[in-house]
This record gives sequence, C-alpha cells and structure tokens, in this order.
Amino acid sequence: MTRARWAGIAVVAAATLAALAWTFLRSDPVPEPPPGPLPTPLGWIAQIDLLAGDGVGGLQEGAGVQARFADPYGLVVDAQGVVYVADAGDNNRIRRIHPDGRVDTLAGQGEGWRDGPALQAQFNTPSQIALDAAGNLFVADTGNHVIRRISVDGTVSTLAGDGQPGFADGAAAQARFNGPMGVAVDAQGRVFVADTWNDRIRVIETDGQVRTLAGGDAPGNVDGAGIGARFDTPVSLAWDSHGNLLIADLYNNAVRRLAANGTVDTRVPAGGLVSGPMALAVTHDDVLYVSDINGKLVQISAYGHAVALVGVPPQPRFSRPSALALDADGGLYLADAASYRVHHLHPVVVPGLARQETPTTPPPALIGPAPDAPLPATEGRWPLDPQQGWHEVVGTLGEVRGSFKGESRHHLHDGFDIRGDVGQTVRAVADGKVSSPFGAWSVGDQAEGLALDRIRYIHMKVGRDPQGRAFDARWPQLLDLDGKLERVRVRRGTRFQAGDPLGSINRMAHVHLSVGASGFERNAVALGFTGYADAFAPRITGVEVLDDADQPITPGADGRVPISRLGPGVQIVVEAWDQVDHNLPRRRLGLYQVGYQILDAAGQPLLGYEQPRFNIVFNRMPRERSATLVAYAPDSGITVHGSAVTRFRYLVTNTVRDGLVETGRWLPEALPAGDYIIRGSARDYSGNEAVGPRDLKVTVLP
Repeated sequence: MTRARWAGIAVVAAATLAALAWTFLRSDPVPEPPPGPLPTPLGWIAQIDLLAGDGVGGLQEGAGVQARFADPYGLVVDAQGVVYVADAGDNNRIRRIHPDGRVDTLAGQGEGWRDGPALQAQFNTPSQIALDAAGNLFVADTGNHVIRRISVDGTVSTLAGDGQPGFADGAAAQARFNGPMGVAVDAQGRVFVADTWNDRIRVIETDGQVRTLAGGDAPGNVDGAGIGARFDTPVSLAWDSHGNLLIADLYNNAVRRLAANGTVDTRVPAGGLVSGPMALAVTHDDVLYVSDINGKLVQISAYGHAVALVGVPPQPRFSRPSALALDADGGLYLADAASYRVHHLHPVVVPGLARQETPTTPPPALIGPAPDAPLPATEGRWPLDPQQGWHEVVGTLGEVRGSFKGESRHHLHDGFDIRGDVGQTVRAVADGKVSSPFGAWSVGDQAEGLALDRIRYIHMKVGRDPQGRAFDARWPQLLDLDGKLERVRVRRGTRFQAGDPLGSINRMAHVHLSVGASGFERNAVALGFTGYADAFAPRITGVEVLDDADQPITPGADGRVPISRLGPGVQIVVEAWDQVDHNLPRRRLGLYQVGYQILDAAGQPLLGYEQPRFNIVFNRMPRERSATLVAYAPDSGITVHGSAVTRFRYLVTNTVRDGLVETGRWLPEALPAGDYIIRGSARDYSGNEAVGPRDLKVTVLP
C-alpha cells in the first residue's frame, strides 16, 4: 500500500474520531439523581436555644420567651413549622408556638372532659400528642382515660374511651384505658396508644374498634408475640423508618420495638446511658433520640452505639424532658416539662470551621426553672400534724451526708427534714397534682417517696397507713405473686388537696421535703413554716488553711500560719454549725452561707474584702455530684447515718452557689510580705451572724 493511501486512511480515521468526540461533547449530560437526605451525624455538640417559656409555671400567651406553661408535656411539629404543645398541670390546654415565636391556645379551657368547639373544650392532663396526614391532632388525655381528636376545623371530640380507668377492647365508645400517655398515628389513619397503667399497646382502627396489640394483664419485661409480651409503664411512641413502633418503656429502662407482625423485641436494653426513657424521636436513617427521667438526651445509632448529647457532666441537664420532635434540619425540639420551657436544639456551628472542628463545649444554655419563681402556696403548713404548729427541724439544704459504706462526703442533702414519729401521717402542705409518670418510688426502702408537683415527700410509706392499707382509690397497689406490695402506682394527673394524707413515716423517723425540679432544688425553708424561728447565732469553731495535700498548715512558734507568697495558693476552711429555736441542743445543722475576709494585722479589711466573700451559699441545690467535695473539706460529715457527731468544714475559697460549682484558692501573690488575718464568716437563713473563734493569724512569707 502506498504512503499516500496510508495517509488518506489516517485522515479519515482522525476525522471520524473528531466527529465522535464532538458528538460526545455536544450531548446533554446525563442528569444526576437528586441527593437524598444526609446521614445523621453522631455525637454532635448541642446548642440549646430557648423557644418558649420563661421558667415560671402559669398561663401566659404572647411572645415565646415571655410565655408561661404549667406542664408542657407533649410536643409535635407540623409541616409549616408550628409547634403544638400539650400543656397539662392547671392549664389543660393544647398550645401553639408559631414560627414567629408567638404562643397561643389551640384548644382547651380548664380541667374537665368536654367535647365541642376548640376553645370551649376541656382536657385533663394531656400528655403525648400526634398529627395525622390531614392535620388532625390526637391527644392522649391521661386524666380522663380517653383519646381525643382535634379536627382541622377546630372541633374537639372523643375518639375512644368511656372516661373510666380500666381495660376493655371493642367499640371505641365502650373501650377503656388506664391513664394513656402515648399516642401515634400511621399512614392509614390508625391511632396507636401507649396505655400506660394497663402496660399495653392498643390500636384504634379506622372503623372505631379498639384492640390490644401487645402486652398482658401484668407489668413485666418480656419480648415475644402480641399479648405474650410484657411492658412496664409505657409512656411514649414513635415510628422508625421500617414502620416499626418504638415504645419508651419507662419502668423497664428500655426502648422496645413492636413490628407490624405483632412481635415485640428490645431496641435499647436497660443498663446503658438511658435510665427511665420519657420521649423518642427517630431520624430517616433510624438514629434514635431518647430523653430520660434523669434529664439526659441520648443519641443512639441504628447499630446501638449511644452517646449523651445533654445531661452527663460537664454538660447541662434538663429537669423532666418529656417530649421530642425533629425539625427540618436535623435538630430537635424538646419540652422540659418541670422547667416550664420548650427548647430548640441544633448542632453548634462556628463560621469558617468544619463540623468536626466545632468546640467540644456548647455555649451556655438557659435551662431549668427560673431560680426566683414563686414557691408553692403552703400558708405555713408543716407536713405533719399539727400542720400549723411547730416541729423540730433535723436537716437543711446543702448539709454534707455520708454513705452506709463509710464515705463521709458522699452527697449533699437536697431538702428540709422534719422529725416525726414512725407511723405518723404525712400530709400535703399545698394543693398539687402528680405530674411525673414516675410519681412514687422505692416501696419498702428507707428513701421511699412521692413527687407532688414541685414538692417531694420522702421517708414514708407512700399512700398507706402504718399497716400498709391504701388511704383511698388514688393509691393503686401492685402486688407480686405472693401478695407482697411491689409498687404504688399513683397515676400522672392525680390531684391532692392541702392536708390530704400522703403516707406514714417509715423507720427514718422524719419526713424529708425537697422543693423544685430534680437537680434544681430550692431551699425549702423558704416555704415558710408556722412557728419556725431562728434567733440562734451560728457557731464557728475554727479556721484553717490547707496545703496542696489537703493538710492543715501548722502555725509557727509565734502562733501565725506561714503562707508562701508565691505558688498555687491555699484553701481556706471554716468549720461551723447552726441550730434553730426549740431544737434539741445536740441537733447541729448546716449553714446557709459561709465565706471569708482578708484583714491587715490591725484588723482592717483589705481592698476588695470590705464585705465577706460568701462563696458557699445553699440557696439552691448544685447539679454536679462533685459539689460535695468542692463545698466540704476532708473530715466533714458523718460516716454513717445516725452517727453522734456531724462536722461541717466548708472550703470557702471554692464556690458552690446559684447553681455554680467551681474550685478556687486564695492567692496572696499581690500582697506585700507581712502579717494578715483570715476571718471566717457564716450566716444562717434568718440572717444571724456567726460567733466564735473566727480569726486566723497568718504571715505571708517574702
């Protein structure tokens, strides 16, 4: 073949390739499939924003941060971003938080059971709520033992239940529930119910028939099919991406799963981060969010890996996070019922930083009840007879307590103790309503107690007289197979009036009052008790400084304690105790506030120390467990309950007050070398100033 012919073939081939390439380049690109939702990040750092509620219980509409709720327990979000809140307590309404932050009432006025136009209807302790595809709202009306529906046109009707506590399947109007708390709706419009005190999962079919899907005639923790399964106090429901119904099984400390075929298994077993699950939310990729009764928010992957987003130190914690709902961007709405607030949580994002580079500590959060919220109205009542007469006080907030294992600084006392005889009737000091589904606990134990609104009554046989007999029908008793009392199952929504009997004092021979949400307790002496008086001046018994090994620094031959001017500084210890009027002389109580001053050798306060620095103030309970060791020096407390001697040795250079817990030292490096005086100061709640040997002479070394 000639060279010319080869050249021609090459030209044709090149032209053909060029044409093909041009065709390829000119053709429209194949469209990429639309992106799906991103995987849910695990372990994100939660920024907690306040959506609504000023932390004070009440009823107030308007701007979110000034609005007030009584018991914002249930929560759901619609496609327009409106957040619906089941507000129980004394409000018994369904409230709305609009996208612009405005709060108003959708339905309800006053406690009762009445159908009709939304603003004329009545509810009794609404708990979880759910929306169907058409926008109808379903309410687990716990105190009425029924399921309600709020139609899109605003009409409230009773979907199922006859209003009497009990158990009956069948036609909706004749069916019976027992304090139902959880509700969910599927795509077909069927309404599923966590029938809490029947320990069952029920369904209301679209034809109005009610039937039981799972759970039997007694509480338990058993996986299996249908009525062979067992639950214990199921309180909340949510759907996963596969159509399984997830169940917050409160008393079992577990999250259970009910499949479409009726089989129950355990999605999250007991023994992990979750303790007493209250509410659930599930993402598109089956990442589960669980809030629990101890104030945590836990994220659990589809494979079971769990991480606490909120509630494990040094994170903040909620008081009673009772409801969760996903937002459109992967964040969460959360109702903190005992704090009267609704929050929005989302991942912390810092401009210019990738997600994995975001801070490990979230910004400060405005959570918990308002610290100065009005206390329950007790009119001076004591929890024992005579309710308007004096009783001996045997414990105050913030006192150091030991353990039965010999640890002297085990925990801080979170309430107010009043001495009483074993078997004496404990009475309500104020009107109240049981708001927690875990209203009573620890039957037969020394710490058995009852939570009635914001007041906890502890060290009593709950709901029964000394012989174990229930006072009335408000105290259902659960017996084991041998007929032994296993639990008192007082329902959420149960009301009591001031003076009603709540229990009888157990072997601890006193009743303990705690006031405020768990982790946010206030000083119960502020309730005001008839005849309570304190004119006794607290006693300071000594002032010391401790070295780096927590050992007292020994005074020199001149009687002064030498302190290095440089170095890490020292800790100052003030040992003191108090009494109140009419108490037994041997009864020593802790102080309300303790601090110190620095004086010159002539006894004049130095600049900045004109007034005592009261770093230890027990106006409310610190949330951190570490506060015990921060507030009290070694050799404080008692090794076992009932020991004859109690020592209160306060580390006044540390801070435990206003919910803060911080360590600190006195650093004399800015002072000239020379002689000084450290003066301890202490006051009781009534304002009495301490007396005693409160001055410690020190020498700051060159």
